[in-house]
Amino acid sequence: MAYVDGFVLPLPKANLERYRELANLSATVWREHGALEYRECIADDVKPGKLTSFPQSVNLQDGETVVFAWIVYESREKRDEVNEKVMKDPRLAPMMSPEGLPFDGKRMFWGGFEMFIDR
Repeated sequence: MAYVDGFVLPLPKANLERYRELANLSATVWREHGALEYRECIADDVKPGKLTSFPQSVNLQDGETVVFAWIVYESREKRDEVNEKVMKDPRLAPMMSPEGLPFDGKRMFWGGFEMFIDR
């Protein structure tokens, strides 16, 4: 069954176009190396919760929005293979350092997930 990498990050609204460029490049690279899908979403209806929420999860600051994204692979093994190639792809080298990111990478979180239901 498919495997998914998911991530959430805070994005300064002033960096939206720079991030869009980075996300489009990332989508191209991941898909070229074998990812089945690459999706990036900007928060539209996310409110702070009482205990947890998307804004709270990334310690959202004034002037920021939340990005929620995922990448789909054939399997965990294929994900590991794709990500190894992606990390070596020179087109992404500028973003592999903290100063190359248009957001605070310390407040980003991510993880890999086995598909549980796929309809």
